[in-house]
Amino acid sequence: MRLKYLLIISVSITALTFAGCEKNDIEPEEDETDTLTNFTIPTYADDYSSISSWANRNEWNLANVHDPSVAYFEGYYYMYATDASYGNAHDGHGHFQGKRSKDLVNWEWIGGPFYEAPSWVADSLNAIRSRMGLDAIANDDIRYGYWAPVVRRVNVGGQDKLRMYYSIVIDNYIKTGKANTSSNFDGSWTERAFIGMCESTDPAGAVWTDKGFVTCSSSDRGLNYSRSSRNDWNGYFYYNAIDPTYIEAPDGKHYLIYGSWHSGFALLEVDATTGKPLKALGEPWANSVSELTTRYGVRVATRTAGSRWQGSEAPEIIYRDGYYYLFMAYDGLDVPYNTRVVRSENIEGPYLDITGRNCTEGRGDCYPIVTHPYKFNLHSGWVGISHCCIFQKEDTGEWFYMSQGRLPANVGGNAWSNAIMMGHVLRIVWCPASPDEPDNLWPIALPERYAGVPDWGTISKDSLVGTWEHINLKYSYGNQNSASTLTLNADGTMTGAITGNWSYDAAKKQLTLGDVVVCVEREVDWEATPRRVTFVYAGTARNKFATYWGKKKK
Repeated sequence: MRLKYLLIISVSITALTFAGCEKNDIEPEEDETDTLTNFTIPTYADDYSSISSWANRNEWNLANVHDPSVAYFEGYYYMYATDASYGNAHDGHGHFQGKRSKDLVNWEWIGGPFYEAPSWVADSLNAIRSRMGLDAIANDDIRYGYWAPVVRRVNVGGQDKLRMYYSIVIDNYIKTGKANTSSNFDGSWTERAFIGMCESTDPAGAVWTDKGFVTCSSSDRGLNYSRSSRNDWNGYFYYNAIDPTYIEAPDGKHYLIYGSWHSGFALLEVDATTGKPLKALGEPWANSVSELTTRYGVRVATRTAGSRWQGSEAPEIIYRDGYYYLFMAYDGLDVPYNTRVVRSENIEGPYLDITGRNCTEGRGDCYPIVTHPYKFNLHSGWVGISHCCIFQKEDTGEWFYMSQGRLPANVGGNAWSNAIMMGHVLRIVWCPASPDEPDNLWPIALPERYAGVPDWGTISKDSLVGTWEHINLKYSYGNQNSASTLTLNADGTMTGAITGNWSYDAAKKQLTLGDVVVCVEREVDWEATPRRVTFVYAGTARNKFATYWGKKKK
């Protein structure tokens, strides 16, 4: 089981306020549009430590966000996330607290579905242990972890509701049931995780009905749960029942995809009405992979075939224009966390990356990179940017990416700043794999956070001439990709980070930088003082194993 959370300690920030736009050449003249009067740039600080206490939760906005999931319901975007916070501010205040927003920029805190572990978790755990010939673990001795919910709007019998799948992890050893500590190690693996489900027609009032057990961690090794040492990572469980994602396919079938690290991600069909598995799961152990996967779900993706500790987790799935897009988090969550995406024409796969590499068969690291630790100038930058949700804006159909971003360690002299987790809402652009493949589009997140910048009309070629901060998001484990200078000259040449020629298609908002096509949008320069509107770009290249991010300097 991965180490899901680092120590989170409390320290200092400025209160949440908002200020107006600074006039610059990116914006229209004031007499050209009245949208300026309705648009303000957020001024809340990235370091929210001074308002991190529970008493200040109504000031958090996007502070204290981890593993978010978003669904639209009755005029609001509701977001629920892992039970984690800077300084452990959530402790004792329930689980999967949420936020809601009308505009994806300003978020208010709301309550979550429950304050104690549902009773079915202990009952299910000890019923399984009994059938394994093991003693029950006393309820007071069970160590729970609350991780990674997914929330979707569903319609059941003509009524819209929110359906949430959530993970509860049991951190006790299997053999003796003792707490998972080095002194208690008993030569066995830690216990299983469970996925449960609840539903609500009143999320604003935090009124949820728990529906109980959906699935749990399962093994292909029968009852052989022994572990040679705490340094043995060849896990007992084939599927780790955390990090669920949920989709209604175009044919009306409903599916859960779940899994983390261990052997990869399982696809499990569920009943559209009940949200529970269509087929009986049976015992959560088997004597072979094939016997197990016929019941607990077919494996649709893995980073490395045959590995029980293969460094990917947090699947998220969407459907668009004939493809299922499967987003995955790679590596440890504190700093190296980065996001990849693969796709398939069939829900069961095979899922292929932009180069044709088969992720279902675990043929190695997949591309493109959707997010990665990075650093623009004049800011510490962000790390740990993954475990995303992908959703559409209700009125525009635009796609959005949301995850936490962590500050690096020792920002502002704070040794614990890596535990500061700010919610990042990023627009997705759909980028050609190469200039010769204009219709082979892949989703990449823009590099700057969404601030609701109005559409001020056509972005002209002339407005792109000038100096940019350019980042090549090459995979570099645990390192931030830094910005370098790129100059787009008026004569169509470019110098600095990339040399050669550039061109621009204003109708498509596509900027061609040599042999890479990037998509251009207006967003806020969050690193500027004061923050201002600027141009940004994002794109990918099938043959370069890289993603390009950029923003125009003032």
